[in-house]
Amino acid sequence: MKLVIATKNRSKARELGELLKGLAIVVLSLSDFPAITLPPEDATTFRENALKKARSVFEATGLPSLADDSGLVVDALDGAPGIYSARYAGESATDEDNCRKLLAELADVAPEKRTARFVCALAYKDERGEEVFDGELRGRIAASARGENGFGYDPVFEIEGLWRTSAELSGDEKNAISHRAKALKRFQTWLAGRQLG
Repeated sequence: MKLVIATKNRSKARELGELLKGLAIVVLSLSDFPAITLPPEDATTFRENALKKARSVFEATGLPSLADDSGLVVDALDGAPGIYSARYAGESATDEDNCRKLLAELADVAPEKRTARFVCALAYKDERGEEVFDGELRGRIAASARGENGFGYDPVFEIEGLWRTSAELSGDEKNAISHRAKALKRFQTWLAGRQLG
């Protein structure tokens, strides 16, 4: 089975590709289809943004497509940055810009009030229909960035129970517990059942 990962984010494509290793799937990315342009992420939920991308790539390629929309939800900020996670500090913001803005906004918030969660909505689309799978990782926002691995908000997100940031984990450690990994496990279970059915 061929599967197109519907993202232009190389780090995200690499992470999803790693999580899909060992399955009977040939993973393609949008670098294999340079003419494809993804629709804007202008929906009001992670699920709808993910579905828009999966539908668009399926229509363009005719191949099963997998798209995610993920972000950080911070309780003290009423759920922000949420669906705006990638562009929290502006349309052309870097990961460092977004982390800096987040830390500045939480500067006066006590550690116990800095609770947050990473959320992932993973949408699959093929000729038989579409499904969405959710994953979540709970934690809190650290006082400062720590760690060299990962991307996005990983350096400032301390994982509940571990109290290490996502950026302090190895790729294998992160892939065992991440919000994206949890959503992907649900997808894999569903796909295996569907193929047997």
